[in-house]
Order: sequence, then structure tokens, then C-alpha cells
Amino acid sequence: MHEAEAVAANRANWNDRADVHTRSEMYDVEGFLADPADISSVVRNDLSVLAEHLPESGIRDRSLLHLQCHIGTDTISWARLGAADVHGLDLSPNSLRHAARIAKADGRDITWVEGDARFASTLLDRRFDTIVTSAGTIVWLPELADWARSIHDLLEPSGVFLIRDDHPILGAMAFEPWDITDDYLGGGGARTYEDSGTYTADSAGQITHTTNHEWRHDLGEIAGALLRAGLVIEAFHELPYMDWPAFPDLVPCPQGWTLPPEAPRIPLNFAIVARRPT
Repeated sequence: MHEAEAVAANRANWNDRADVHTRSEMYDVEGFLADPADISSVVRNDLSVLAEHLPESGIRDRSLLHLQCHIGTDTISWARLGAADVHGLDLSPNSLRHAARIAKADGRDITWVEGDARFASTLLDRRFDTIVTSAGTIVWLPELADWARSIHDLLEPSGVFLIRDDHPILGAMAFEPWDITDDYLGGGGARTYEDSGTYTADSAGQITHTTNHEWRHDLGEIAGALLRAGLVIEAFHELPYMDWPAFPDLVPCPQGWTLPPEAPRIPLNFAIVARRPT
């Protein structure tokens, strides 16, 4: 399948997911709106990595772009923390429709941009102090060179970028430790599968556009793309927790989900903080 067709199929799939996710217990949109002080667990985990790379004032009054923002609860969380001139970008127009509705209900003035994160710099004629992306994002991008260049071009000089995402070793294990069943290294082409559900509970059969295309990106590819784009990597972490219960062995922890103490210690998330030089 041609890359453009694969991306279009993913867009249709995520348009379906947006409806499922906005009514799911996992996202709990009503609860999120009912508590103006609530910050999503994803953003709390992101901030725990990013905080030491921010000024004393933290994220407050810093312009922020959230790439692959989906239905916007994480984007709104950044605004609740005090980020200024917040933008959210996503491939799915239906996701952005829900994001705009949720933001309006929260009284937030957020700019929503439809488009492919790889080409974000062609869609926005401005720069940001902070760019973030996390929790299940880059596996949906066919390549990372354009993505990294867009991030570089959209950052202010000395601006900071954070990615925190599922560790690519989990993809190689098909999220079913402990056997390697798929590529770890990138460059092997798309992984295509059918799934009528999503990662929220009781969602089987609710997705109409069931075809998914994912691309493997190993840590060397991710870091290398950012370096080649001219960014300086300030921190790299392999983390023992993740945001969703990707497989049955996981147990709850303050950050979300982790392996039980008796299990072999493997990374579940990774995080990279990079900065555009002045």
C-alpha cells in the first residue's frame, strides 16, 4: 500500500477512535471538565521529565505546541498548568472537533490545527517555547526526518522539546512479553493489522475503519533524527512505567502501570528532551 493511502486509513481509524474515546471511562471527559484542577496522568508524567529543563517558573507563560494531540485533554492540561498560546495539532479532524468542544467547555482558548505532525512547520507560521508529544504517537508516522526538522523549525532558539512514548522494545514483543516476535529496528516498512476496538475498555466492535498501519522506530532512529535536525539532546531516559495497561502482567503504580517486583526489569517508556540551540 502507498504511504499516503496508509496515512489516510489511519486518519479514518482515529476519526472513529475519537468518538469511542470521548465516551470512554479511561478518558472520563465529564470528570475532567468537572474538576478544573485536574491534570491528566499523561501530562503529569511528561512534566516530571520536562520540569528540570524549564525555567524556575516552569511551563507557566511559555508558548506550547502539542503534536498528535488527539481529543485534547492533555493539551488542555498544559493550558491548566499555565502554558500560554497553546496549540494542538492532529491528523484527525474528528479528534479536533471533540478537542475544540472540550476546550470550549473548559473555557480555554486553544488553537487547533489539522495536519500531519511530520509537516507541522508548513502549517504554522510561528515558533514555540515548548513542543511536546507523548503516549502512543510516533508509531503512526512513516518516517521521522521531516518530523524532527519540523520540530527544530517550530522551536524558538533555546526552546525545548519533549517526547515520551512507549518503548520500542514493546513493539518488538507485540506487547506480549517475553518473546521477540517483530522488528525492533526501524526501516522494515509498515505493520498492518485489523482491529475493531481500541485501547479503552469494552471498545471491541466500535471501530468502523478497522485497518491500522504502524511503523517501528528504534531509539537510535529517534535520537538520530533529532540530532540531524540540529537539536541538542539534553536528557534521555528509559522508564519503568507506562500510561496504559498494555499487557496483563502490569500492575498499577503512581505513574500508571508498571511490572510487578518479581518480573525482569525492562523499560516500558522512553523520554528524550532536546533543545534548539540559540
